[in-house]
Amino acid sequence: MVFRRIFSIAGTFLFFTGIVQAQTIEGPNYALKSHETLEIKKIVKNDKGTTFWMSIENKIQDGAFCADKNIYIGYPDGSKSKIISSNGIPVCPDSYKFKYPGEKLDFILVFPPLKPGTEWIDLVEDCSDNCFSFYGLITGNTLNSKIDDAFVLAEKNEPAGAMVSFIKIAEETGKKNSGISPLLYINIIKLAKETGNSVKAAEWYNRLKTTGYKGADRYLNFLNNQGIAY
Repeated sequence: MVFRRIFSIAGTFLFFTGIVQAQTIEGPNYALKSHETLEIKKIVKNDKGTTFWMSIENKIQDGAFCADKNIYIGYPDGSKSKIISSNGIPVCPDSYKFKYPGEKLDFILVFPPLKPGTEWIDLVEDCSDNCFSFYGLITGNTLNSKIDDAFVLAEKNEPAGAMVSFIKIAEETGKKNSGISPLLYINIIKLAKETGNSVKAAEWYNRLKTTGYKGADRYLNFLNNQGIAY
């Protein structure tokens, strides 16, 4: 049900980014991600740059991880902003070799400042093998807070209330933030199904199908792989 987790991290390493008077988004919400244990702990942004504080947990023996030099932020208008630098993670083809299953690697990715008014982005590693991605990543605290509140209801086993909250957010955000819609629609569909409301689930499934968002197929495939289709 829940597609994000909330993390906090001490500000011990702020000197790496040189960011002052920055806005911090803790545990930002997103629609889909590629790697199960890859997390964005926080995003720190101001007019000097945008810094992603990330973590990945190794799940296999002799696991390895690296960050390709071709990582970019994808904007709603289709434009891209390439990574400036990274810290704490090797650049492919070099890689970090995990010592044991369960070990975590924390690292930082630094990008140019976000465009003013940006509500959501995609974070994509453009490479040939095992690339990571976050789609529909929400970059504003107000919207993240509203979505967090809806997730809390779901976590409290109040699916009907959570569904109402997600629907309200979807209606508030409207078509102008279509990249946010899949996160909301997916949860509305799953919550409607959980409460036995197949009519509501089908309604929002068809909205997702006809939203016109260029990445809609990946979200429909995600639902289909869980046996949800209307």
